[in-house]
Amino acid sequence: MAGDSRHSERAERAAVAALTDSFVAGLCEWIRIPSIGVEPTHHVDVRRSAEWLAKELQQDGWPEVEIWGDGPTLPAVFACWPAADPQAPTVLVYGHHDVQPVDPVERWEHPPFEPVISGDEIRGRGASDDKGQVAMHLLAVKAHLAATGQNAPSVTVKLFVEGEEESGSPHLRKLLEDHRNRLGCDLVVFTDTALHQRDAPTITTGQRGVLGAEITFTGGTDDVHSGRAGGAIPNPATALAKLIAALHDDDNRIQLEGFYDDVREPSTKEREDYAALPFDEREWLARNGGGAQETSGETGYSTFERIWVRPTAEVNGISSGYTGPGLKTIIPASATAKISFRLVPDQHPHKVKDQLERFVAQHTPEGIRAEVSLRGEGVPPYAISPDDPANDAVRTAMELAFDQPVRFARAGGSGPAAVLQQFLGVPLVYLGATLPDDRVHAPNERVVVPLLLKGAEAAAHLWRMLAEADIAKRLSR
Repeated sequence: MAGDSRHSERAERAAVAALTDSFVAGLCEWIRIPSIGVEPTHHVDVRRSAEWLAKELQQDGWPEVEIWGDGPTLPAVFACWPAADPQAPTVLVYGHHDVQPVDPVERWEHPPFEPVISGDEIRGRGASDDKGQVAMHLLAVKAHLAATGQNAPSVTVKLFVEGEEESGSPHLRKLLEDHRNRLGCDLVVFTDTALHQRDAPTITTGQRGVLGAEITFTGGTDDVHSGRAGGAIPNPATALAKLIAALHDDDNRIQLEGFYDDVREPSTKEREDYAALPFDEREWLARNGGGAQETSGETGYSTFERIWVRPTAEVNGISSGYTGPGLKTIIPASATAKISFRLVPDQHPHKVKDQLERFVAQHTPEGIRAEVSLRGEGVPPYAISPDDPANDAVRTAMELAFDQPVRFARAGGSGPAAVLQQFLGVPLVYLGATLPDDRVHAPNERVVVPLLLKGAEAAAHLWRMLAEADIAKRLSR
């Protein structure tokens, strides 16, 4: 058996290598479709992107391929390739094919939808987030079939690729409900995450949730002359500045009452894994800090812990009064702050909304009218234990592909993992192979092709491993 396993491992790597040229060509073709879901003028391109993916799946031999989405719902692609064994586990791979806008376009070194191959990189919008990783899983299935000599995968593989992730997945719950009978599975593999570093691969075990809000303080109906009324009426900008200043204490802990009551602490093993990851503060700041000179955050936690397992409250923007050139001596009629919270297990957006509203009420002075408006219902956080049996399989598959130990990490950003897991009621694991400095959501996005190939090999191993009786039994516990 051990000899057969080693032969299969070699075969899967060889199969990925043999398919590399066609993989790169196909991904470049897909990147050329400007599927910017948040811009209505590009909705036709989102449809073209879905149709491209559906056609590619059909050409690869997937026996069931469908495009979902009507009316305001941007199209998603669903596909299913049943295993020959009806008792084999069913795995649902999630990704998305819509991409971020390209602004500021003048900062791109090349047209964003004309992919450029530079060394071992593909550069273009969507190369990393998330077309590259979805294409990686298509390659994985082909490599798995080639390596095993089978005409069907060892597990039933389902693919669900939505077209609205970059706009907050506003119709995801409806899509899931409308197609509940097609989405049943034993495990979800979420493929929209990154490795820690190229030479330090990691498996993500969770993403933070997010809740966005606007707070508006209004004092009157019009701006007024500060010489005639200043000091005699409330100033909404000053009042809002005081509220913002009260949002954190000197240890950078958030001052909403009850905010930390539901926060789940990471396990000792997780904190040990984070501490063992390579970290150079200067290098990290240069790549991720946007010009910041020092790290900062909640006292008592490392940088990785602050961005992965601790909640945050950030002021995203403030607007009030006159902001043009020169001086205009007024008291503004209103002031607005945009605020976002990153949430961790087991926080819930609706509870944080209530906490924020109470906090605003407590910090609204006499003569000021406060309004709190939310940007959607928020995205809940999600995390799975590193010790979950499904994570054991992912880690083994990743270590076979990367030829080195793989540690666990989390992602500071947000995604619909919790929505998928709660709706489907099965474990959700992560398998991604991009990098934090791939410049996703920014000009000059890129993806490193050798990492995608290793990710495809890992997934090809995973399909074989999940069909093994002991793993299948533990998944169905």
